[in-house]
Amino acid sequence: MQTIWKGAISFGLVNVPVKMFTATKDNDIPLRMLHKDFNLPIKYHRTCPKCKEDVSWDDIVKGYEYEPGHYVTFEKEELEKLASEASREIQILDFIDLEEIDPIYFQKTYYLAPEKTGKHAYSLLVEALKATNKIGIANVTIRSKSSLAAIRVIDDNVLSMVTMFYEEEIRPAAEIPSLPEKVIIDDRELDMAKLLIGQLSSSFNPGQYKDVFRGRVMDAIEGKL
Repeated sequence: MQTIWKGAISFGLVNVPVKMFTATKDNDIPLRMLHKDFNLPIKYHRTCPKCKEDVSWDDIVKGYEYEPGHYVTFEKEELEKLASEASREIQILDFIDLEEIDPIYFQKTYYLAPEKTGKHAYSLLVEALKATNKIGIANVTIRSKSSLAAIRVIDDNVLSMVTMFYEEEIRPAAEIPSLPEKVIIDDRELDMAKLLIGQLSSSFNPGQYKDVFRGRVMDAIEGKL
């Protein structure tokens, strides 16, 4: 595994040096865009709409459009400086029960491993979380993107971090169009639905679920080959 981030978990006077690894991988089948007549990959260009010329990365800055056509701009170094103020610390703010978090808040999972000087502190945090049955809620900045994060123990002795959305990033359910109003459900229909749910109820076994669409695409690729 490749280390993607180094820093420390901190709460109170406790500091745990850690390094971060991506816990998941993208399993999508890479399909490139080709010119239909020649089967050659399409190229993309960064072109300025004013001078009509290609722009190199050295001549590109990022900007916030505060009104149409007007921008506040930032050099790469400016954004890195803003991010660096908090980018090396996973600051735990609270300890809560995992069951309190709605899954809608979860984003991406990472593994946390101890640095050589932090193995004892790492193990101490693992055992403390297990003994209290709590998870830590933290602020973290990764690659100039700030987010909430949940720190918890998996596989009995491994710390993991799940990045989370902030509350303001979750769209209210009230914005969903065409939601049904309160409907009176017939008891017989409800009993049938409950029966079906009972028949399909089981323990969660992630290994039994397969990416059916990916399998179909791979079969189609093999057939075309």
